[in-house]
Amino acid sequence: MKTGLRGAGLHSVCEEARCPNRTRCFARGTAAFLLLGDTCTRDCAFCAIRHGVPRPPDPGEPDAVADRVAALGLDYVVLTSVTRDDLPDGGAEHFALAIAALHARCPGVGVEVLIPDFQGSGEALARVLAAGPTVLNHNLETVPRLYPVVRPSADYRRSLELLRRAGGLPTKSGLMLGLGETHEELQRVFGDLLGAGVERLTLGQYLRPTRRQLPVRRYLHPEEFEVLGAQARSMGFREVKSAPLVRSSFEAKSTYSR
Repeated sequence: MKTGLRGAGLHSVCEEARCPNRTRCFARGTAAFLLLGDTCTRDCAFCAIRHGVPRPPDPGEPDAVADRVAALGLDYVVLTSVTRDDLPDGGAEHFALAIAALHARCPGVGVEVLIPDFQGSGEALARVLAAGPTVLNHNLETVPRLYPVVRPSADYRRSLELLRRAGGLPTKSGLMLGLGETHEELQRVFGDLLGAGVERLTLGQYLRPTRRQLPVRRYLHPEEFEVLGAQARSMGFREVKSAPLVRSSFEAKSTYSR
């Protein structure tokens, strides 16, 4: 898997974000493709992806992703990206080109897009939706109170509004736990997501990627994840994955297909 990605000049969020599931996923021939390079214009306090001045988008990347998916014989793909606040559309056109390349090269493939917030641009979101993804995914990551520390360049309400404008497309969001949130705050976020039309939710334990990122405030017992998952389902979520090593793109097909 690594050889194939390197040979095609592609990146995966699995490696760049140091996901604890990457060995398991690579062994199964799956990965979440990271578009628009490996350098992010934001520097979120939880994330291990490189921060700095990114290179211009690679025009050959959409076709390279489609070729790799075809070579692997995948029928469900996750496309995500670094945040590109340096681009006028935040990278929306690049997402659209990648979706189009996948549909052309791999007819019938499911394409889940895990998108940045595009700084609230409705036009950018509309461009991605027009390309025909299967699922729109955008992570809230944490509760509103912690945004100034965890996601200082993001905005909770802006992210909720992006999910609300999905136009009937299946939507999904994820939260990291263990950063100092309370159960009461999580319940309010669950309600906000349901109010925005989100039916699919992932809950996982925040793990500090390196010493440069925020420390873990608390490790939740697996039973707590089970309780929170049950609460989310009882509130109305259609699909919930809740366990310490759950990540937004982990086993993504199973979250959608049932």
